[in-house]
Amino acid sequence: MEGVGGGKRRGDDGAEAAPRWRFSRPSSQGGPLAAAGLTSICAVLNRVNSSVDAAAAGGPRPVLRLGNGDPTASACYRTAPAAEDAVVDALRSGAHNGYSLTVGVLSARRAIAEYLSRDLPYELSANDIYLTSGCVQAIEVMISVLAQPGSNILLPKPGFPLYESRTTFSNLEVRHFDLIPERGWEVDLEGVQAIADENTAAIVVINPSNPCGSVYSYDHLAKIAETARKLGLLIIADEVYDHLAFGNNPFIPIGVFGKTVPVITLGSISKRWLVPGWDLVNQSIENYINISTDPATFVQGAIPQIIANTKEDYFNKILDQLRNAADLCYDKIKDIKGITCPHKPEGSMFVMVKLDLSYLDGFHDDMDFCCRLAKEESVIVLPGSALGLKNWVRITFAIDIPSLVDAFERIKSFCQRHGKLEN
Repeated sequence: MEGVGGGKRRGDDGAEAAPRWRFSRPSSQGGPLAAAGLTSICAVLNRVNSSVDAAAAGGPRPVLRLGNGDPTASACYRTAPAAEDAVVDALRSGAHNGYSLTVGVLSARRAIAEYLSRDLPYELSANDIYLTSGCVQAIEVMISVLAQPGSNILLPKPGFPLYESRTTFSNLEVRHFDLIPERGWEVDLEGVQAIADENTAAIVVINPSNPCGSVYSYDHLAKIAETARKLGLLIIADEVYDHLAFGNNPFIPIGVFGKTVPVITLGSISKRWLVPGWDLVNQSIENYINISTDPATFVQGAIPQIIANTKEDYFNKILDQLRNAADLCYDKIKDIKGITCPHKPEGSMFVMVKLDLSYLDGFHDDMDFCCRLAKEESVIVLPGSALGLKNWVRITFAIDIPSLVDAFERIKSFCQRHGKLEN
C-alpha cells in the first residue's frame, strides 16, 4: 500500500487508506520517556498503594503512609504561621501579579543570598541565586545542561530517583558510586575515583541524605571536595534538607569548600518550612531558566518576609519532633526480627531499612514485601529498589507519634506472621 504522487493514499482495492501519521508515541512504545516515568517515586508508590486492601486484617483501617516525603498530613508538622501570613500578604498586596524576571524576583534573591551567606565563609549576592519551580525543576535544569553527547554523571546509590529519571530521559550516562551503610552512609571515594573519567561532568552529593537520613561530617565533606577537585568535577550539592539535622553532626553546606571546587547548590523552601506545594530552589543555570517556566511570583514575593519573620522556636520544635520520631523509629526497628537498620538517622526525615529475606518467608524482593505489607496491613513504605538498593526499604518517620507507633506495630505483626519457623 503506497501513496501515489501528491494524492491521497489508497489501498489495493482503491479505497482511501487511513493516514499514516509521522509522529510516534514513545511513551507507549518504550524508550527514554517510558523508562524515566516507570522509575519515578510516584510510579513506584502508585503500584504499592494499589495493593492496599481495605477489607484485610479485620476491616478498614487508616492507611499509614511512610513512603513519601510529605509530612504535612500530620498537624504537628504544619508550616509556620509567619510563612502562611507572608504568602497571603504578598498575594493581597497586588505587587506580584505579573511576570517576574526569569532568574527570579530580585528581593527574593537578595533575601536568599543573605540567608545562605550566614553558613558560608564568603558573601553571596543576588546574582548567585536562581529560582525555579521546586527542586524537581532545578534537577531538570542541571541534568539538561550537563547532557552533552558522550558525557556522564556520578550518582549515589542509594539516591533520589528523580536524578536517574531525568538522566535516562536526557540520554546522559549514569555511573553509580556506593554509599557505605557501615560508615554512616559515607561516600565510597575510592569507588568514585574508579568510575570517573575525562567525560564525567559532575557528581551529585545529597546531604542531609534522602533516603539514608545521614549527615556528613566536615572532614568527610572536605574529602569529597578534594576528590572532586582532583578529578575536575563540578559538585551538585542537593541540600534540600539542609537544616533538618538533629543528630551528632551539624549540617555543613558543601559550599564552604567553594574555593576548592565549583559547587552548584540545590535548596528548597519546602522542607525547612514544610510546605511542599511552595517549592523554590536557588543556584541553577540562567540560560536554561530563560526558556523554562517561572516559579509563582507571589510566592517569590513572600520570601523576604518568610525568612525574616519565622521564629527560631518553630525550627527548634520541628527538629525536636523529628529527633523523637527518629529515636522511636530506630528503637522499634531493633525490636522487629526480619528488618535491620545499620545507621540511626541524624537528618532529613528518612531511614533505610534492610530486609532479611533469609528469615522473611516467601518474598521475591523488596517490591513484593512492600506490596504485601500494603495489602495486609495498610502501611505504605518505599521499595529500596526504586532508590538503587534492592531488598531494602525507605521509611519516612515525619508523621505524628501515635501513627508511627501504630505503623511499627503493624510492621512487626506482618514480619512475625511471615517469619520462617525456627527449629
